[in-house]
Amino acid sequence: MQNIATLWTNLDPRKRVIVILASVAMFAAVLGLTRMATSPSMMLLYAGLENGPAGEVVRALEQRGVSYEVRGGAIFVEAGQRDTLRMTLASEGLPANSSQGYELLDSLSGFGTTSQMFDAAYWRAKEGELARTIVSSPAIATARVHIANSGSNPFQRDVHPTASVMVTPAGGDIDTKQAQALKFLVASAVTGLTAEDVSIIDSTGKLIGAPEEAPSNAGEDRADAIRHRVERLLEARVGPGNAVVEVSVDTIKTTELIRERTIDPESRVAISTDTEERSNSASDQGGGDVTVASNLPDGDGAGGDGSNSQTSETRERVNYEVSQTEREVSQAPGAIKRLSVAVLINGTLSIDSTGAEVFAPRDEDELSALRELVASAVGFDQTRGDVITLKTMQFQALPPLGTTAEQSFMGSLGLDVMSLIQAAVLGLVALVLGLFVVRPLLVQPRATSAPPLALPGTGSATSTDTDAMTSLTGEIDDSDMDPNSLAVIPNRNDVPNTNALSSPSGEDAVERLRGMIGERQEETVEILRNWLEGEEEKA
Repeated sequence: MQNIATLWTNLDPRKRVIVILASVAMFAAVLGLTRMATSPSMMLLYAGLENGPAGEVVRALEQRGVSYEVRGGAIFVEAGQRDTLRMTLASEGLPANSSQGYELLDSLSGFGTTSQMFDAAYWRAKEGELARTIVSSPAIATARVHIANSGSNPFQRDVHPTASVMVTPAGGDIDTKQAQALKFLVASAVTGLTAEDVSIIDSTGKLIGAPEEAPSNAGEDRADAIRHRVERLLEARVGPGNAVVEVSVDTIKTTELIRERTIDPESRVAISTDTEERSNSASDQGGGDVTVASNLPDGDGAGGDGSNSQTSETRERVNYEVSQTEREVSQAPGAIKRLSVAVLINGTLSIDSTGAEVFAPRDEDELSALRELVASAVGFDQTRGDVITLKTMQFQALPPLGTTAEQSFMGSLGLDVMSLIQAAVLGLVALVLGLFVVRPLLVQPRATSAPPLALPGTGSATSTDTDAMTSLTGEIDDSDMDPNSLAVIPNRNDVPNTNALSSPSGEDAVERLRGMIGERQEETVEILRNWLEGEEEKA
């Protein structure tokens, strides 16, 4: 402690300021390292939340006393508590969706609520519920639903409701099938709304699932479905990666309506028969007088000439119906016009007697069986002009591209790389401050030692005889001196003359000291310099 105080007093003010600042910086670095070492590792809890739901999550964390950090729009918590907090907050309905549903109707009271207010709240709740259902899909991040309803005005006729949906995909784009599903979802939830009256718009302002876009990729979708079906069938026999299938579907692009009527005159069928019979009889008696004999029953008395006539007519009418056939054929866009399937199958590898791999193509019987399976899977129709080409060839082994996705060593340990980098930087700063700033200032520089001097009478100090050279320590060598022979030097005021300094042997001590100083001038100068420096340090 005394050495430190001595060193501190020997420093000038500028060096003292440097030592104080360096010590404070080093202390702060060590404190930061300690805090980082003791602080737990933080991991992402939620990100991309709106202000309202994010505030509710932060409030719930504060109520539980959980330490958290907010970095931009993300909330970080301790790594060991992240999964538990997610499940706990989910049980409480957090983070809540910003869109409200039917709970809006709970705030309406029976007093002071008009029918217009109730209708507005109802449709707003309907839009919120639809938005919640749409957002529940993992492919959609946010959604807004707007419904244009005609209301309950009885004077409005021929007014149908319409709807528009604005969605933000979670990743990638929303395809036509997803847009069609959203249309039917919204249309089924609103009475009188059809799927054609629902518009789906993405975050970039592009209309998705328009009617004219629906049949554009029908052939491609059908080709993909057929290819996957054939690949799954072939891989069950030849193994994964040993079959390549390409399907080309030529579809009809135009709409065609054909009406056909065929009449067969040979196939007559009687449907009704009408028969008419007529019978007519007439008699003519000759003229004469009327007598008694003419009135007799036997008529004998009716003498004279007479004639009788009788006709009979039969007419038959038969109604026939001729057989006829009427056929109406409608060909819509998207129907298959022609189908082409190309299949490439890898052969087999065998090892010969020398140990080398030998390629062997598959036999024709196996290829014929596979061709029949492919024809049944794709719905082969020869009259339509379908073509199936199946060949066996050797595949070229391709090296894998890129690198395999593996977890890093730091990731397996669960350490935060940024925290380690910060700790390393702080440790380096503390080490630099301690070794190169504080330590050189606190260590007292050693006095420059004088070159060794030669002993008296031995020549110069540059003599090659190093054994005769001894270094000076700043003290008088009194090994060859007799203390009793030296006279005691009295006080300067008590010295009357130089004769009192004489030794008992008669030799003057002052003259002897002067002789020693003359013989060892360099040693004397070094001793005096050390005395002066020592007095200055004590002062």
